[in-house]
Amino acid sequence: MDWNSIYRRRVTTAEDAVLEIESGDRVWIHPGCNTPTMLIDAMVARAPELEDIEVVHILTLADAPYADPGMEGHFRHRSLFTGGNVRAAVNDGRADFVPIHLHDVPALISRGQMPVDVALIHISPPDEHGFCSYGVGVDATKTAAENARSVIAMVNRQMPRTLGDSFIHVSKLSRVVEVDQELIEHPMSPEVSEVARKIGENIASLIPDYATIQMGIGEIPDAVLEFLEDKKHLGVHTEMFSDGLVDLFEAGVVTNEQKSLHRGKIVASFVMGTRRAFDFVDNNPFMEFHPSEYVNDPFVVSRNDKMVAINSAISVDLTGQVCADSIGTRVYSGFGGQLDFIRGAARSNGGVPIIALPATAKDGTVSRIVDTLIPGSGVVTTRADVHFVVTEFGIADLYGRSLRERARSLIDIAHPDYREDLERAAAERKLL
Repeated sequence: MDWNSIYRRRVTTAEDAVLEIESGDRVWIHPGCNTPTMLIDAMVARAPELEDIEVVHILTLADAPYADPGMEGHFRHRSLFTGGNVRAAVNDGRADFVPIHLHDVPALISRGQMPVDVALIHISPPDEHGFCSYGVGVDATKTAAENARSVIAMVNRQMPRTLGDSFIHVSKLSRVVEVDQELIEHPMSPEVSEVARKIGENIASLIPDYATIQMGIGEIPDAVLEFLEDKKHLGVHTEMFSDGLVDLFEAGVVTNEQKSLHRGKIVASFVMGTRRAFDFVDNNPFMEFHPSEYVNDPFVVSRNDKMVAINSAISVDLTGQVCADSIGTRVYSGFGGQLDFIRGAARSNGGVPIIALPATAKDGTVSRIVDTLIPGSGVVTTRADVHFVVTEFGIADLYGRSLRERARSLIDIAHPDYREDLERAAAERKLL
């Protein structure tokens, strides 16, 4: 039977497709801009007849009704990165948080520690050979789909066809729901604050010509992009691709011509952006999408010479410990790819690992450079892994420094209003 006949036989409605889900199953949901909202809604509509469903995903960009109060016994979420849509459920004990590096997530699935029964995915229409693209998100979903008992696919005419290790054949799809709808968008910060702009300028001063860059999500990475226009022949190897990188490519700043790995190619795992980024990546030979276990592998990252990793933090203590996933005992986000890229950049020839954060929070009432982390805070990047810490007040180079030297450097880039208190605390601890 030809692939098109197989495909047509598996096309159905969302309501019929989710009948593949059985009580006791573990269900993977395609994250990010690929979040398959129609399939989620159809699954949750079956709540009265389903029990003990574990819903697993990284960061999704839509409502998470399976994590709402009242869904206990029907659904329980297992969070691999906690977004705003599931944060209350995690902290109220209705959902579970797993601290894990992003590059390790696929191995949980493929090695059987976290087997997936059903994968809900959002992909492009098949090409002439019957292959669908994972579009704007390969991430860990490719591994989930390859190992699931059933794959329920939302096939969207508006999903870009991205190139690289980013395809699934229609013969692997259990059910198909065809749609023609706009993707969820995640725009850049509408306005970049002066604080973020100054941090961005400080970060840009650390980025050499011919560097390969990785940037996370948020206002600070957006601000960095404003100060890279005079750089030469930058490359990109990043888990997340955004609209700002399109601007740098079109301006001729990103050429990828000097990369030591995948020369000539932007390497990414998923897109967090708008239609501008979606259109850019569609069938674009300059782009290669790969799964998280490759893009985020620190040893792969390190093969890029002059690798610059830019990641954010919630707070940093005077010894250099970086908290990025919680506020005290309350889970805020997750490990994501922070340490994947910090360690990869550290091993790179000429690499520059950067942790960036504003010096204060809550309208200046709280210092984010702290004497000690709030009790219960998670350490995402250890003090032995930290190299550069950047705020709007400067750059602290901590690598190879003693605790005394670290305390002095971090106090110097704290907000002036908090430096005296930090010096007093450091002196009491015999750090100064």
